[in-house]
Amino acid sequence: MPEWTAADLPSFAGRTAIVTGANGGLGEVTARELARVGARVILAVRDTGKGEVAAQRMRGDVEVRRLDLQDLSSVQDFADGVDTVDVLVNNAGIMATDYALTADGFERHIGTNHLGHFALTNLLLPKLTDRVVTVSSLMHMFGYISHKDLNWQFRPYSRWLAYSQSKLANLLFTSELQRRLETVGPPQAGGAPTSLRALAAHPGWSHTNLQGQSGRKLGDAVIMAATHIVSTDADFGARQTLYAVSQDLPGNTFVGPRFGLRGRTQPTWRTWLAKRATTAAALWELSEQLTGTKFSL
Repeated sequence: MPEWTAADLPSFAGRTAIVTGANGGLGEVTARELARVGARVILAVRDTGKGEVAAQRMRGDVEVRRLDLQDLSSVQDFADGVDTVDVLVNNAGIMATDYALTADGFERHIGTNHLGHFALTNLLLPKLTDRVVTVSSLMHMFGYISHKDLNWQFRPYSRWLAYSQSKLANLLFTSELQRRLETVGPPQAGGAPTSLRALAAHPGWSHTNLQGQSGRKLGDAVIMAATHIVSTDADFGARQTLYAVSQDLPGNTFVGPRFGLRGRTQPTWRTWLAKRATTAAALWELSEQLTGTKFSL
């Protein structure tokens, strides 16, 4: 069979998708392709100016709205402005930046990549009809969830380990969300359980605007040199997300390139830490406490 690409996307006419971080990189390609096949796409971005520029490069029904995942009040405002949505793509993220805190006092990687999306998803759950797709990373294999020090207040800070922890959190969030969705009863007498499902994807190593942004010249130079040798383009990376968004896959499927960095798009592996149900449940409870949001179905 020929390799699946974005050209194989089915029609999304009459459906609405939200893509976070859609002003560049994987998010822009994901939004562009969904709009191309008829979806109404909301570009959820922190910088609306950049979002408008990205929207001008797309054809179809696209709208730019402000969403700052590093500020839970912004997440609440954004969610309040959404009436109904079919697909939520939790794509936005930061990678390997110096230590900093979000507006709510969270370490910036876990705050942006996990807690912001955790709150957004919970707030939108009653309005969602199809699926939540969260973009993780192969770097989850180096992650460890410290429930006692999620925000790196006591451990020596590592930019890459902080990023890896947040990407592991993305997978644990997906599996626990799917478990909870499967326990939801009929929405009304005689109705069927929710068809909403949670999936995850990773791009392999795609050359996007995330690389070379740490502010450390030597480290950025090394990363960029490696990127030019082994990376794929953003179209290839976004293909993994689009496959998870569009194909009839079981909940908790993790999609990625067959050989890690390259290869056919398909369900892929995750580490044993990313499969631990007890860790996923504990992270969910902690995330509820930190964000003040709960599973709302």
